[in-house]
Amino acid sequence: MTAGEAEFLYLTTIGRRSGQLREIEIWFTHHDGRYYLIAEHGDQVNWVQNLRANPQVHIRVAGSSMGGTARVMDAKAERTLCRRIQARSEKKYGWGKGLIVEITPVGEEGADAARRPTAAHEM
Repeated sequence: MTAGEAEFLYLTTIGRRSGQLREIEIWFTHHDGRYYLIAEHGDQVNWVQNLRANPQVHIRVAGSSMGGTARVMDAKAERTLCRRIQARSEKKYGWGKGLIVEITPVGEEGADAARRPTAAHEM
């Protein structure tokens, strides 16, 4: 199964207050080597607040595991790409509205999680 064919991506962020690792299962799209997630409720969701505080994340998808850097996209400045991502999400899931987060992978690890974000108490 390829990354684009998988239904879910598993995103691990570091809790902005607790410093604990937080994992969620979420819909995603894959485009030009990057992963895109859409937060229906924007900045109100904890995982978005966590990655805004610390953009270093870990993802698992389609049998691969990798670290990454996340950023919230600017819908006005990146209008064309945001529309493309929304269209991909609508095609894949029938839904595509919300705040778009882009994850740029930093390296594949397979089963090794060496680049997994480290909780604050483990640093």
